[in-house]
This record gives sequence, C-alpha cells and structure tokens, in this order.
Amino acid sequence: MKYGVLTYPGFKTNFVGDYVQSLAARQYLPSADVLIDREQLESYQGDEIKLIMNGWFTHNYHHWVPSDKITPFYVAFHMNSSAAPYMFTEKGIAHLKKHEPIGCRDKYTVQILKKKGIDAYFTGCLTLTLDNYKVDDTERGDDIYIVDPFFNYPTLAKARTLRSFVKAILTGEIFKLGKVKKQLEKIVDEDVLKTAKYISQVPREIGLSEQEKLDYAENCLKKYAKAKLVITSRIHCALPCLAMGTPVIFLNSFNDFVDTCRFDGILELFNRIDVADDGSFKANFNLSGKINKNTMVTNLGLHHKLAEPLKVKVKNFIKN
Repeated sequence: MKYGVLTYPGFKTNFVGDYVQSLAARQYLPSADVLIDREQLESYQGDEIKLIMNGWFTHNYHHWVPSDKITPFYVAFHMNSSAAPYMFTEKGIAHLKKHEPIGCRDKYTVQILKKKGIDAYFTGCLTLTLDNYKVDDTERGDDIYIVDPFFNYPTLAKARTLRSFVKAILTGEIFKLGKVKKQLEKIVDEDVLKTAKYISQVPREIGLSEQEKLDYAENCLKKYAKAKLVITSRIHCALPCLAMGTPVIFLNSFNDFVDTCRFDGILELFNRIDVADDGSFKANFNLSGKINKNTMVTNLGLHHKLAEPLKVKVKNFIKN
C-alpha cells in the first residue's frame, strides 16, 4: 500500500499552516509516496493510496468527494461553514457515511455532520501530536517569537489589488490600517516589540514548490520548539507549541463565523487574550499590565487528553 500527503498547490496563498497539518500527518506514514492536492481529490487517478484527511475542507468543493483510488481516514477534519452547504450533496453525505465515524477537529463540524445523520466525534487537531519536534529544556533559548498577530485585521498587503483596494474603501476597512500595531502596543511591552523575532506563516516568496512550503513549515516548528515564549493569532502555530511544550499566548480577535466555527473546542486549550471589536481585551490567565520579557505562562496541559487518543487512532489506521 502507498501513502499520500495532502498539499495545497491550488490554494491562493502560500499559507503554511496547512503544511504544518500535513507534517502532523506525515510523521505517521511509513512512506510519503504521493503529494495529493486537497482541492483536486476527485480527480486523483494514480495508485491506490491511504490518506489521512485532516485539516480544512474545502475551498474547491466542485472536486469533492475523493476518488475511489483513495482510502481516507477522517480525523481532525474541519468542514468549514463556507463550504458545508456545497459538500452536503447526496454523494457527499453517502461518502462520509461510508467512512464514519468522522473524527472532527472542532465541535462545530461534529454538530453539522450529526445533523446530516453522519456519525462524528471530536478529536481536536492532529498538530497537537507534533511532540516529535520537542527539544530538551536545555536547548530552549531566550527568544520571544511573535507570529502573525491579529492577521485578520486589515493591512495594506490585503488591499494590494485594485479590486481589493476599492472594496476596502467601500467597506471602510481602509481607515483601519495600522490597527495591528496599535493593538499590539496595548498588549505587549515596547521592549518586547523591539526585540522579539517576527515570523509569518505566509511566506512572501513567489513560486515556492510544495516541498519548499513543507520545509518552511518545518523550519517554523524548529524555531518555536526552542522559543522562550510564542505570541500568535495562528492556531497552527499555537497548537504545535502546546505539543512541543513551548509557552504560548494566543491572541484571539476573531468574530467572523467562518473563523470562529474553526475554534469550537480548541480555544479552551490556550492561555489566551481575547480582544473585543473596540480594542478592549481580557486575559484568561494572570497578566499584570502588558506582556513583557518576564512574563511567563505555563501551558494548561489540556491538550494531552486529545493528543494521546489521536496518536493511537492514526497508528491503527496505518497498521490496519
């Protein structure tokens, strides 16, 4: 039997959070024989393969459901609210029922699958099992990493095309530029903002190959593994940090349902700062003033109850 790994060449950005999820799946495979485009699963006609179906589904729902050449294992599966109405065709429902029970990354996905009569249960995200990147505490440095904070806020980069620029003007988003910096300054001490190392999980390089994106994702994980503290709004930065034992603070400023539906059952795993639309914020941990160089958090440890059963389920799929 051959094994596939999900990749995302047809997606519109270089977002490597998806590739972090692919690394989480790849660690269980005896071999990674085929790179499979998540957005073209229906079109696959190669050798028969086993494929771990974790992550976000899907942007190209016209190519749902997967080919019969694929033996799927649904675990840490997220069906987004933007795609669900189109994925729940008669064929789509029959496919999921054939491969039930469906292990879901979030409780929202569990709920909508059950409403369609599909057996589903909550697993959490497979990136919670990336403890193979964990390093000994003696290798942990003093670096504080800030990774894509408040990336959902408007930025000049998001208005780089004429169409998006006009839209930003019409919606009023253009007048909110600089919001990321202003909000960070409310929460993070100036000294930390000046000395922290900044990483984006959306590399700027154009034309990266799928392997280069996987390599970029892996390099990010290796940096997080040795960090003193990570501050992020990316769940696929924060979740691996839990697995690797790296102290992490999740900046949560999401209010769009397309975003929030992804978080049901996940947010409670983090030390978190929740930010309201008016910029006010509240921490769910003991924070006096702003985050500074002496701020230390201990991860809650709640992820273990999800990570350990996940490991067993995926290993059994590969073995059987």
